[in-house]
Amino acid sequence: MSCCIVCKNEISGKPLFVLENAPSSAQNIPEARELGQDTGIDLPLYQCQNCGLVQFDCEPVSYYRDVIRSGGYSTTMIELRTRQYKHLIETYGLEGKKFLEVGCGQGEFLKVLTEFPVKVYGVEHREQLVELALKNGLNVVSGFTENPDTVLGSAGPYDVFLSFNFLEHQPKPGIMLDCIWENLACGGMGLITVPSLEYVLQYNGYYELIRDHIAYYTFDTLRSLLEQHGFEVVEQEVVNRDTLSVIVKKTSEIKKNSQSAMPVSVNLSGLEDSFHSIRKQMKELTKELEKQGQTLAIWGASHQGFTLASTTCLGEKACYIMDSAPFKQGRFAPASHLPIVAPDYFLEHPTDGILILAPGYTEEIAGIIRRRFGDKIRIFTLRSEKLEELI
Repeated sequence: MSCCIVCKNEISGKPLFVLENAPSSAQNIPEARELGQDTGIDLPLYQCQNCGLVQFDCEPVSYYRDVIRSGGYSTTMIELRTRQYKHLIETYGLEGKKFLEVGCGQGEFLKVLTEFPVKVYGVEHREQLVELALKNGLNVVSGFTENPDTVLGSAGPYDVFLSFNFLEHQPKPGIMLDCIWENLACGGMGLITVPSLEYVLQYNGYYELIRDHIAYYTFDTLRSLLEQHGFEVVEQEVVNRDTLSVIVKKTSEIKKNSQSAMPVSVNLSGLEDSFHSIRKQMKELTKELEKQGQTLAIWGASHQGFTLASTTCLGEKACYIMDSAPFKQGRFAPASHLPIVAPDYFLEHPTDGILILAPGYTEEIAGIIRRRFGDKIRIFTLRSEKLEELI
């Protein structure tokens, strides 16, 4: 890459942080026959000195056009989307309007939207996911924001667009926004979410970094990008602790050359410290369990779980990773090659402890563990950079 994905300024010098032995992707999860070709990679993280965007200097994953979700049907996400939709529709009088989700996957969040008095549409690049959405009765077409003049379905122009944790995957986010702008009615609205760099900095969560997320936005860098491509931010909030959420309104023109104030330099030295601290804590935990003759499993084949497994001793010491997403089960964690199994696997192959590595879902998963497996299981979790046992 070697140039900023937003302003095209050259990226050079010493990286802010290098994530060593990282999974090469979070969604291309290898099968047994592919393990010989799967290895960890080193990912250098830079900040653009022109616009301030923090980003990896690497090629995007091959599937950056696709939206593959595993947590879309969780209680946590359904409640969040319901609240967001209700606020957006009621606050801005959007009853009866046409909503388009750009990158809708198999329609998990569109299904929630159908409960509201609006017209629901979606566009998704991966054909398999489009077919699943259609089988669920959703109005979804195949497509992607390939160029600014790409037409997204036949129902446009749309009144509202939705983009959930998709922009950070894009090597050309400006083109995506220009395409959305062209497909939106005058004065149209939008709801965008992206992972928060502020969260990573506040909690020194190096395990939040993954190659799939090529860019890490703050409210300032996100707003600057949106303004350059014809959108005004009218509301912003942090949701689910680790995600930036903004409501935007289409402006009369795309301001290609607009530039915000000088970027604020970010300090990622805490990531290096947390990297070593978390590795030490994981080593101490597994050593303590081994002394007591106890075993450990992981719950959460998430990008956080994959990164922690490949960068700490968990990849060698944990027995397996449980996950409720069927498409992950029977495969292996990238880089660490821990087997991924269904939660019911625990009933036949129990461990003494379970480490939850799914930030934002910890309490929900802990409740499931206690209901299904009993209250004698030791439950651990990582809260920011501190390992805790849940009592």
